[in-house]
Amino acid sequence: MTVEITRDLIVERLGHVKYDRFLFYLMGPYKSFNLNYVLSEEEQREIDVDDLPGPLRRLFRNKDDIDAAQALLRRIQGELRVTPGVNAFLALDVDVDTDEVDAATQSIEYTGCSNATAFVLPFLGHNFGVGEEAGSILEALSETHGDRLVFVHEDDVTSAMIRSARVRWDLRVETYETEAELVEKLRFFAAGIMQRERRGELGRLE
Repeated sequence: MTVEITRDLIVERLGHVKYDRFLFYLMGPYKSFNLNYVLSEEEQREIDVDDLPGPLRRLFRNKDDIDAAQALLRRIQGELRVTPGVNAFLALDVDVDTDEVDAATQSIEYTGCSNATAFVLPFLGHNFGVGEEAGSILEALSETHGDRLVFVHEDDVTSAMIRSARVRWDLRVETYETEAELVEKLRFFAAGIMQRERRGELGRLE
């Protein structure tokens, strides 16, 4: 039986924070490149990287960058869960098997269930190709959740996808230089949505 992704399911699978029902979904480039979605650790060890086609070789050789991107999101998640105490989460935290719900559909569902969603794009020495995943979310949810979405990218990141998204979907785009600045911008974004929900400018998500 396919898992139904709901707000209640997400809340049940996350730890308790001050604002349990305020879900803040954090996305980053590590997710698009996470080989654990398709290969076990044993399978990854058995693969000779040099025998792979070019694009797949790059996925394996960027493992340090993948780990760094995920570690960044984990630190941000921890900061947001403490102050202001919102229920920040990564897709991995909900632990829905991709054999039951594919990764792209999961991202759309998590975004639709969340009070806020942030795409965080660090530079990490090069630009990641996150356009397809982010684009599918914007295509599906920009009209209903556009005010709840933000792109925050490091100053050195340049992306035609980000530029086109700003025009096509009127997406909010922010930049940051330091991790501390990134955290503060996400806190400000979450606080703004909270205030708009309280004033009735955005619908409350039960």
